[in-house]
Amino acid sequence: MNTNKYLFEEVPIPKAVATMAVPTMISMLVVVIYNMADTFFIGQTGDPMQVAAVSLATPVFMVFMALGNLFGIGGSSAISRALGEKKPERARQISSFCCYASLGLGIIMAVVFLIGMDFILKMIGASENTIDYAREYLSYIAFGGPFIMFGTAFGNILRGEGASKESMIGNLIGTVTNIVLDPIMILVFGWGVAGAAIATVIGNIAASAFYTGYFLMKKSSLSINIKDFHMGDRIAASVTAIGIPASLNNILMSCANIILNLALAGYGDTPVAAMGVAMKSNMLVVLLQIGLCTGIQPLIGYNYGAKNKKRLMKIFQFTGICAIIMGSVLTAIMVIARQFVIQAFIDDPEVITYGIQMVIALQLSGPVIGILFLCINTIQGMGKALPSLILTICRQGLVFIPSVFILNRIFGLEGVIYAQTVADYLSIVLSVFLCLGLFKKIEQREAAANF
Repeated sequence: MNTNKYLFEEVPIPKAVATMAVPTMISMLVVVIYNMADTFFIGQTGDPMQVAAVSLATPVFMVFMALGNLFGIGGSSAISRALGEKKPERARQISSFCCYASLGLGIIMAVVFLIGMDFILKMIGASENTIDYAREYLSYIAFGGPFIMFGTAFGNILRGEGASKESMIGNLIGTVTNIVLDPIMILVFGWGVAGAAIATVIGNIAASAFYTGYFLMKKSSLSINIKDFHMGDRIAASVTAIGIPASLNNILMSCANIILNLALAGYGDTPVAAMGVAMKSNMLVVLLQIGLCTGIQPLIGYNYGAKNKKRLMKIFQFTGICAIIMGSVLTAIMVIARQFVIQAFIDDPEVITYGIQMVIALQLSGPVIGILFLCINTIQGMGKALPSLILTICRQGLVFIPSVFILNRIFGLEGVIYAQTVADYLSIVLSVFLCLGLFKKIEQREAAANF
């Protein structure tokens, strides 16, 4: 029985959005703190090459999280729609499928990463100054791959049934464990980037243990029981239809970051380190808005499945207003504190000079970037695979990657720095166009049904 039915169907919109989104935003805030802490403690080694190596390796690490999101976001969307359609047994089968599929793919990817390590290091553009550090970092991350994918998946799966608070707790356990271990392993033990990677893996193991315990204590209406594992009846298809575009977004983001780093590396290792720091600081603006919009996705999915368009639209409109207000405030804070933020990571004059300019460039889309995430999560919640895929390919593929090459050729380093902002604005316009088109189709379908 789904104990969150009242939340999905009757709770006032502001309260329902807050109930689902605030825990997700807190989880994202902790992720921001973790990412900043990770870079901060590595920066305390006083070695810009270690900072640059982690900046180069992070997009590869994000591939594991992307594949976790394949089952997490895809599964969450499918589960919330199944619950809205009053099919609890199907929801249990979906969650069990996501459990074992994420673990199995995690093991496969760990083997692939370890065997193909030399090729990966060459592909991401590691220089003779950073290659050994990047190898250390990615080797430990590969061993933790199954836990990274499972923890990422089930942080989202729990939100699919409305258990946003429990999802937050699991995320907090993993991230706080990571943050506590970072200074011990990086500075006290002197393990540098290897210590950062080991702390990350242990944190994901801790989160995975919490989620497993949550199911074993039967606190969930979902299941990780092997007896409920089922791939037929379009279960695998319903997960991957939304999960592939969602994970592709992260994979393309990783590819885009690799291409960005390669373009920056043409101007030396210092711009790579500076952009790594700038992007970590920009996470405060971006991830909190992602948290808001990811949090309301189950509300969208449930009400779409229940054919309650009126409530769906109110959720969409209220969340959009919140996203713009929050984005504007966060952007203003980041612009004002830009020098302090960069300097807090690493006290290198050249990195600071580049970093300040990069922070400003990344903030230009900050006030409205939440609209993009709102449209993406609404489309995913409604189970619309093709529009979701289009948005994903455009933002990090068809728009961003060509922008890096074109702007680099025309404006040099300046052009590379502003490529993300150009991609963001073009993607926002497209996302609004696609979302409004889907809403219009729903209205036309309802009108035809009532005729």
